[in-house]
Order: sequence, then C-alpha cells, then structure tokens
Amino acid sequence: MTVYLRSLETAVPPTVLIQSEARDVFAAQPGLSRLGSRLVSTCFDSAAIDTRYTAVGELTTGSRSENPQFFDPATGLLLSPSTKVRNDIFAAEASKLFIEAADKALAACQGIEAREITHLVTVSCTGFFNPGPDYKIVRALGLNPSVQRYHLGFMGCYAAFPALRAAKSFCDADPEAVVLVVCAELCSLHVRTSNDPDTIMGSALFADGAAAAIISARDIPDQPALLTLDHFETVLTPVGEEAMAWNIGDEGFEMVLGTYVPHIIDDHIIGALEPLLSRDASLLGLPYRDIRHWAIHPGGRSILDKVQSRLELSDEQLIPARETLRNYGNMSSATVLFVIRHILDLPAPGAGTDGADTGGALAADDEGGERICSMAFGPGLTVETALFTKITAPRAASGEADLQRPGVPRPASALA
Repeated sequence: MTVYLRSLETAVPPTVLIQSEARDVFAAQPGLSRLGSRLVSTCFDSAAIDTRYTAVGELTTGSRSENPQFFDPATGLLLSPSTKVRNDIFAAEASKLFIEAADKALAACQGIEAREITHLVTVSCTGFFNPGPDYKIVRALGLNPSVQRYHLGFMGCYAAFPALRAAKSFCDADPEAVVLVVCAELCSLHVRTSNDPDTIMGSALFADGAAAAIISARDIPDQPALLTLDHFETVLTPVGEEAMAWNIGDEGFEMVLGTYVPHIIDDHIIGALEPLLSRDASLLGLPYRDIRHWAIHPGGRSILDKVQSRLELSDEQLIPARETLRNYGNMSSATVLFVIRHILDLPAPGAGTDGADTGGALAADDEGGERICSMAFGPGLTVETALFTKITAPRAASGEADLQRPGVPRPASALA
C-alpha cells in the first residue's frame, strides 16, 4: 500500500532574532569569563545563521515590561526564570503554534475535512502540559472528539521521523485513516547566559517553529499528493550517549551538544544509511550524490559539513538544509520538515531549470518521481533516516517560499 503526504505547512512565531544582535547581547553579560566571551563570539559567528524566531516577545529591543523575566532592555541583562515560568509560557505559546500549523495543513489539503482526521500525532521536547497540544488542536479546529491522539515528548531533534513512521503504520493498518502530524518547539525558552560551551552553542543555534502534515493512503482526486512515504529506519551509533542529551534543570532545560558530535556522525553516517538504502534495490551501490534530494536536519553547520564531505554531496544538494539553518536556526523536531518543505518548493527538472543541479544520474522511482533521502540526529546518539518520493509540482519556485506564505513574518530587527 502506498502512503502519501498530502500537505506540509510551517509556522513560526512573530518575533525575529538577528544573529549578530543576539551575539552582542550574550557576549556583553557580566558573568562571562574571558574564554566564555570568546566562545560566544565564535559560536554565534560560525553558526551560519542570519535569523531565528522566538515566542518570547520580551526579547525584542522595543519590548517594555514592568517585571521582565528573560531580558531587561534597560540594563541589557539576560535573566534566569525558573523552569516553571518557562513551561507556563510554553503551554500558552506552543499551543498557538501547534494550532496555526495544523490549521494551515488542513487548509492546504483540499478534499479532507477536519472531522475526517482519524489520528493525531503531536511532537515536542521543549515543554509539557496536560491536557496537551493534541487536546488543544482537537478543540480549536473541530476535530472529531473520538480522534485517536498520540504525543511524542522529549525525543529531541529526530522526533518528526517516529511521528511520520507512526502515521504510515496507521495508514498501512487502515486504508481509510487520515493522520495529522504536528511538531512544535520553543527552544528559545531555554537559552541562558553561561560559560559552559554546550550551553553557549545551544544559545547560538536553537529557535522556535512548527510544522504540520497530513498523511493518508486514501485516493483524494482533488488533492494531488506531495510525497510518498517509502521507508524509515533507526540506528543507534555505538558511541555518543553523553555527547548529545536534553535534561531538565531548575532554570529551564539543559542542552548537551558536545563538540565531538560532528565527528561521531562523520564516523557512523555510512553505516546508519545502509539499512535504509538496502530497502530499495535501485539504490544499492549508487553514489550518494546520485540520489537527487537530501533533506538533512541542520543540527549545526559543522554537522552539515561532515555529512556533505562524507557522502560527497554537491553544494546544491545541501542548499535546503543550509538555507533552513540560515533563515530559521535549529527548531529541533520541526526543522527537518522545513527542509522537506524547501525541497517540495523547488522547481521540477525541466520546469525552468536544466535538471542538472545535483549532478550524476539522479535516482528516481519507477514513475519518474524525485527521490529524497532524509535524516535527523538526536540524543543517544540516534540517527533516524527516511526515503520519500516527491511526486507533485511545487507551489513556489524559490527557497524563500516559507517567507512568502501568509502568516510567516519577514525578518525585522530584534535583540536576542
């Protein structure tokens, strides 16, 4: 049975972070050591990020509050709210992003009504509340009260793949199933000033965003599918358990993103891809760059550099990942869906391009669809991989498609 992704939409909160301005604020904090100050400059400048988005409106230069909790513009000080304060904001602001992304995915899927959704899968690792985001979506969008609801919590940056894999399983088991998957993360809630290199790296990389998709095996004449969901695999690397982690502290969640992570990925990415590519005989022995599209979770610039070098991919094949990182930062589980959305918005070969942008034979399925190999990395160290086939014409012909969509703000100056 073929399972299709029918729509894929993204959403970000309204406040934009300008990377250079955020760097200056973090570098000016009085508690930093001389080494810490140098690390802030290095991490922020080398992150290959221009802008990120945050749900914490207080972080803008123009914000004014009688009782600031995250940033005091009068003194320039970053503050340290408790985990409860941060989580209360998550409950309020993440709900908005979950609902916005889900609403956009439903609106984009002609032929499917809200009450036809049979399964709802929500994903987040940046906060908790109950009744949770699944409940909020059901109530806000008028889903059937009997919809089957599942929440994947605290899995990290790779969690979109277990969610999509679950959706595919539901559809394989029931051809009439219609699954709504929604990932929303407010990573910026947990940034803080510190001399710790892992904490500094997290402050330089992480941001907020959401993405939602509708998956079904149904034949929907009015809604051409965007992708087929072909295969998924999970691999745990033999090392790296301590190199990437996500812990709960008294002043927010604490990210561990060791500098050795890119080297672990470099050493083990070939082995992690083998189980996935062995599922398709047409890909066995094929040079990696001959698979047309690569949707790689941009956990950081150095991770993308290692993946590109090890797999010998072209610069063009890394554009969706690098542009997502540049414009949005690392939004944890939602990020790889932004990368896939970028690929969907690329013009098809022959539609204003020469079709040779990635070089090589460019693997396609039997019906001529464009293959996508995707991967994301998270705590463990876990490598999630997936094969998709792009089967429809794009809606937009540039990598700026997300910024052109209604409801996605264009960059405007903010402080941190």
